[in-house]
Amino acid sequence: MTITSPQLGSSDAWTDARLLYALEEVVEKELNRHLKVAKDWMPHEYVPFSDGRNFPGIFDDGQAWEPEQSKVTDIGKIALVVNLLTEDNLPSYHHEIASLFGRDGAWGTWVHRWTAEEGRHGIVMRDYLLTSRAVDPDKLEAFRMQHMSEGFESDNRHSMLHSVAYVAFQELATRVSHRNTGHQSGDPVCDRMLARIATDENLHMVFYRNLLGAAFEIAPDLTMQSVRDVVVNFRMPGHGMPGFERAAAQMAIGEIYNMRIHHDDVLQPVLRYLKVLEIDGLGPEGLKAQEELGLYMNGLDAEASKFDEKLAARKARMAARAAS
Repeated sequence: MTITSPQLGSSDAWTDARLLYALEEVVEKELNRHLKVAKDWMPHEYVPFSDGRNFPGIFDDGQAWEPEQSKVTDIGKIALVVNLLTEDNLPSYHHEIASLFGRDGAWGTWVHRWTAEEGRHGIVMRDYLLTSRAVDPDKLEAFRMQHMSEGFESDNRHSMLHSVAYVAFQELATRVSHRNTGHQSGDPVCDRMLARIATDENLHMVFYRNLLGAAFEIAPDLTMQSVRDVVVNFRMPGHGMPGFERAAAQMAIGEIYNMRIHHDDVLQPVLRYLKVLEIDGLGPEGLKAQEELGLYMNGLDAEASKFDEKLAARKARMAARAAS
């Protein structure tokens, strides 16, 4: 697969403004495609409100929260809180992409549409968690206040191309995390809700993935460097939330999101679809970035294999204890 950059001779000539302008038609095309295939849905239709009860407060009949009131598994509860707190930072995410992509034309229309669709996710997840009493509502609100009060700054806010590369992977990572959380939740209602959210996230991934492919067509060296940087330094957007590292470790063991899943189900599908490691015709910097990306992916695969072995050993020990 050979890619050349016919419009500008030097990578140095590609500023964010020029890239935004050059990709405007692609954004409009992808936006129109998205609007044709995206289905509107109502958050309230996915929440079992008839199961809800008052909490203590202004209601005299309020019932205090207790852990046993929920049918959701322990790992499901942990992942649901992480996923919801991630969605809660939508105002910061909107600010980031609106500042980078602008609020005018097709870019602006996409920014606002994406924000509106993402808003549903936080609405339905919070309503479900409170109605089903899956988590302590006081702690959930305290976490939300702490997380949002600290603010959010993207690792890729310095570059439009880095941001496009990041969201192409991150939207798929979020889809995978939601879908696996649903599978592990122990509640069919929760599973259906998260499947609906995951469908949105997949459509968002397709938009950004196709946009990233167009960026490779016009600025291959810069795009390759951006992809390399994003993949090597990838962090989920919720990394700054309270207790994230412990929760992430538990989610890894619970097979909701771990190195193997990150490699096989997030990074590889995007790289393979765009044939990133097969692109030729690159300049020296692009070629160097491509080689470093390939080496990183090989190293990550090796690390994931070590994790797989440890996880299998852990499962064997637990099974032996249960049988004794």
